[in-house]
Amino acid sequence: MRLQMYVDGQWVDSITNEKREIINPFNQEVIATVAEGNEEDAKRAVAVARRTFDEGSWAATPANERGEIVHKIGMLIRESREELAELETLDTGKTLSESLDDMDDIANVFIYFAGLADKEGGEMIDSPLPDSTSKVVREPVGVCGQITPWNYPLLQAAWKLAPALAAGNTLVMKPSEITPLTTVKVFELFEQAGVPTGVANLVLGPGHNVGAHLSESTDVDLISFTGGIDTGKKIMQSASTNVKKLALELGGKNPNIVFADADFETAVDQALNAVFFHAGQVCSAGARLLVESSIHDKFVDAVVERAKNIKLGDGFAEDTQSGPLISAEHRDKVEKYVAIGQEEGAQLVLGGQRPEEAQLQQGFFYQPTIFTNCTEDMRIVQEEVFGPVLTIETFDSEEDAIRKANNTIYGLAGATFTEDIGKAERVAGQLRMGTVWINDFHPYFAQAPWGGYKQSGIGRELGRPGLEEYTETKHVFRNINPEPLHWFK
Repeated sequence: MRLQMYVDGQWVDSITNEKREIINPFNQEVIATVAEGNEEDAKRAVAVARRTFDEGSWAATPANERGEIVHKIGMLIRESREELAELETLDTGKTLSESLDDMDDIANVFIYFAGLADKEGGEMIDSPLPDSTSKVVREPVGVCGQITPWNYPLLQAAWKLAPALAAGNTLVMKPSEITPLTTVKVFELFEQAGVPTGVANLVLGPGHNVGAHLSESTDVDLISFTGGIDTGKKIMQSASTNVKKLALELGGKNPNIVFADADFETAVDQALNAVFFHAGQVCSAGARLLVESSIHDKFVDAVVERAKNIKLGDGFAEDTQSGPLISAEHRDKVEKYVAIGQEEGAQLVLGGQRPEEAQLQQGFFYQPTIFTNCTEDMRIVQEEVFGPVLTIETFDSEEDAIRKANNTIYGLAGATFTEDIGKAERVAGQLRMGTVWINDFHPYFAQAPWGGYKQSGIGRELGRPGLEEYTETKHVFRNINPEPLHWFK
């Protein structure tokens, strides 16, 4: 498999003709060779997107027609579900069942925003001035730079691509350089769906040159980035060159609060799912488990026993429950945090090492890991590990749980488990997070906005706010009886 970039309606190699090998994190086999772009490739794509937007043909296309094209993309994704899912599993190592579910969600995102395309025409305002009309309209932002992560390559791309297209923007997409396969395939589907030449452009390559140019370019009107907080802060600085709009999702350190009155089996099951799903490589992972003191020992014993049985393996094997980490470099990062946790005095009660099974030695696997005796000041509690590492803290009251949960620079998501609905609503109301789940963990859907408080990011994806991010608001005032003011005699 050899893959190229997509610029101005053409499949092209990079200007330097450089290549990158894409490997399967399960066994380190090379699964594709792709074009490796750089700053010059990004400049070329931005110039195309700028020219295409300024010519105005896509933005001027009736919204219902844009919606029809976006809807067709969603239907093509449904038709290509199995192929896309297999590529995603090869690229990321996640289980095939996870990838298949992702493809269903991705198709729904395109179909949802297709339906919104002609529903955001603006509003009339009752003008307080005589002989006048006043209306507010929404218009496309312009050229959008989009940078996506490696953990959910096509899902995160869809959250950006679908609303940008529906709103009438042009764009340059840069997927993670290590997981580009499904994004390339979807750009093939864009061709089939009839996305006009120059509207959607794809540049492959690393963040330090391709991503940096998208952030810095004065020809880019909006930058949307999902990834790490340090990179997000650099993008904010770079975006100041032309004060471009920002949409940032920068991860989280998400608390999962379990009260003594929670349904025990459900809370245990969800605690495992919260942190060990996709080997913990989820921005909303419930990596901070806060358990009420009175049930702590019983609850921890149950979580540990269940976690011992998590089956690691090939994402294509039916009995696999969790795949590998994405790369050797990322596994090194996780290992460093586990060492930090031990140095800080947290008690390692499970995992903390690579698996010993021979069939897992070629992949970037790491055992499900659990720390107890954790305190909120520990780095292992405060910093995003982004791996299969769970820290467990205790609390003694509702107020204590809320205070500890909010004691973080992040504010992406959190959950509370309790059968007292009044308490659940009180807690949810006081958690400073963009998403709060009650008696559940991880569900999301296209209709509901997603994003974070505090340093988890700026703006929202999905839902109506996800479309609004890709528009500018304009007020149009009209004097219907113009006459001289005679202010200056």
